[in-house]
Amino acid sequence: MPRHHPARSRRTTERKGDVRERAILDTCEALLADKGYDAMTVGDIAQGAGITRGSLYFYFGSKQEVVTALVARTVEHLWERSLATAESDEPRQAVAAAMQRTVDLWNEHGLVMRTAIDLSLTVPEIGELWSHTADLFIRAITAVLERAGVQSGNGPEQASAMARALCWMIERTFYHASQESREELQTASSTCEHIWLIAAGLTA
Repeated sequence: MPRHHPARSRRTTERKGDVRERAILDTCEALLADKGYDAMTVGDIAQGAGITRGSLYFYFGSKQEVVTALVARTVEHLWERSLATAESDEPRQAVAAAMQRTVDLWNEHGLVMRTAIDLSLTVPEIGELWSHTADLFIRAITAVLERAGVQSGNGPEQASAMARALCWMIERTFYHASQESREELQTASSTCEHIWLIAAGLTA
């Protein structure tokens, strides 16, 4: 039985299978809001996508695989842009751009992001994907810190260790703020951005 790979690159020309896959993922995101992960079933997803349960299994082997693919779709478009910005933009601009993209992502797909965090410790595929996503953002933050003059390395006052702490701080702060309101999310972003600038020595 074919299995979906979360990190699979999208085809430039969309085929019928791509349309169905997108419908499955869109339905899954809507059901997360309506029912939540635990109550949602494969049958619910198939019905919402307008296909049979058997047809859904052609694309995904389980509910977990659907959610994993949904998380991958949600974050993958940020990965390359985040790294490119971190390595090319002036550090202050890179920080502001990264935080704004993160706010946009959480405003649009906060439920998916929270579900990924909630499941990352119990669903290995999602845990692996989320860890990979975090590593990519840590690389981007590290690049910004180093461009701002922070010494490279893994010591407490060096770029890699500081980037890791900043990444997980941002994740947890956004997780809680996204459950409140868009205003709280923007406030949280401004606070995290300020802390990142302090860490980079860019507040003077």
